[in-house]
Amino acid sequence: MDVEEFRTRGKEMVDYICSYMSTLRTRRVTPSVEPGYLRAALPAEPPLHPESWDDVMRDVEEKIMPGVTHWQHPRFHAYFPSGNSYPSILGDMLSAGVGCIGFSWAASPACTELEIIMLDWMGKAIGLPRAFLALEEGSKGGGVIEGSASECVLVTMLAARANGIKRLKHQFPMLDEGELLSRLIAYCSKEAHSCVEKAAMICFVKLRILQPDEHGSLRGDTLKEVSLDVKKNLCDH
Repeated sequence: MDVEEFRTRGKEMVDYICSYMSTLRTRRVTPSVEPGYLRAALPAEPPLHPESWDDVMRDVEEKIMPGVTHWQHPRFHAYFPSGNSYPSILGDMLSAGVGCIGFSWAASPACTELEIIMLDWMGKAIGLPRAFLALEEGSKGGGVIEGSASECVLVTMLAARANGIKRLKHQFPMLDEGELLSRLIAYCSKEAHSCVEKAAMICFVKLRILQPDEHGSLRGDTLKEVSLDVKKNLCDH
């Protein structure tokens, strides 16, 4: 595909997306396919030669769309809002076109700085204390964009684990990190998402699941159980 064909196909894709969004109400929210339906519809081996874009889009409509759950459908109320909009779609197009990977300031200054500024905007919008913001004088705070909520929980637990081991190292300088890790314990409500348990497994951190009350809230009496762990030389983090 050269630049001129891309220009043509790009306009066609915008038309396709507009048609899709405008006809969502007429579609079934969840697909009626059975597990494994797509395996029977696609070749077992990857193609040796490229297909025309028309053939690709025909496969999308005839084979992929029948198995799509339509998260933008007005009657889709599962999980959480996916946050799609026409401006965000255009933003995805621009981001894909620029194609930079901002893993450091040098890799893409604008990408890195825009993330910092906009996350501070978000922090202010939800009322976070100034210590959580990156651009406040003397602050050690600041956020990063993660790929998913599960990834965010994992990164947070890894950071807490590193901080906990560092803190214990000052208290018990003769112990190795393996012993210090065994003293760490994390807490969560029974109502917490399963990604918290998975993060604890990946981090090799003990996890204690606390029982909420009938309203799904953790109460003071339950949190007092944490003191029992402290007496057992476990360190909450």
